[in-house]
Amino acid sequence: MLDIFITDMHTLHAVADLRQTVRGWKRNGLTVGLVPTMGALHDGHLSLVRAALRATDRVIVSIFVNPTQFDNPADLETYPRVMEEDTRLLAEAGAHVLYAPTVADMYPAGFATTVSVRGVSEGLCGGHRPGHFDGVATVVCKLFLQSQADAAFFGEKDFQQVHVVRRMATDLDIPIRVEACPTRREADGLAMSSRNRRLTGPGDRDRARALPQALADAARAIAGGQPAGPVLAVTREHLLAAGFSDVEYLELRREADLAPLAGFNGQPARLLAAAWLAGVRLIDNVPVLAAGT
Repeated sequence: MLDIFITDMHTLHAVADLRQTVRGWKRNGLTVGLVPTMGALHDGHLSLVRAALRATDRVIVSIFVNPTQFDNPADLETYPRVMEEDTRLLAEAGAHVLYAPTVADMYPAGFATTVSVRGVSEGLCGGHRPGHFDGVATVVCKLFLQSQADAAFFGEKDFQQVHVVRRMATDLDIPIRVEACPTRREADGLAMSSRNRRLTGPGDRDRARALPQALADAARAIAGGQPAGPVLAVTREHLLAAGFSDVEYLELRREADLAPLAGFNGQPARLLAAAWLAGVRLIDNVPVLAAGT
């Protein structure tokens, strides 16, 4: 049974209040964890909160639907916003601070700075969503500096995002440890995502589970020695036949740096995909590992 901790969680909106709170914690020798989110929380997010609570003394969860990382205005408009429910879930999970700045707080009049990370941001989601990772890197950089956290926790479902954030923190000498936590999945294997709430049509959820199943099958085949190209071609056709309207990308990349791979060479790799179903863009990835690892 999941433990429920009701904490005296504080909701803060201003960066000055957040910094004052963190200064008090650090004066008392406490370590600080940060879980950046855009709200519409599910157990994937809460697993990050639990990881932060295990690793640090105080945990901040930010909720900010960041407009600069949306390449589609309609997607920004329809992104679920359920602050009351999110607040309850975070208090029950044991978070100490909910940080919920406004757009005007994060991007005040005259704001003119963008953080851009080359290399790991190219291709995959970065290739199909122009400007997306600039928006991610900019807002996460601000959250790191605003919170002065010792560690930040991200889910591996957004595997490319983890690489972008780590590269940004390293290159800008931000003293924070970026922790990647395993993807949490529904009982049917679908990666937990706030966007899953929009799979409301008849049979949408049944069709959606074809994505993790297809990726797992392809990863096993590639790890077992089958050529990657033909396996990925068959996997793409399988997803389209299952009801997906488009497969944006389906690629094999080296896990350490996201370098494209023509085939599996025994080193840790990831199979990453983005596909559209019923107007919802789903992403997922699975590891490709040598036998016995």
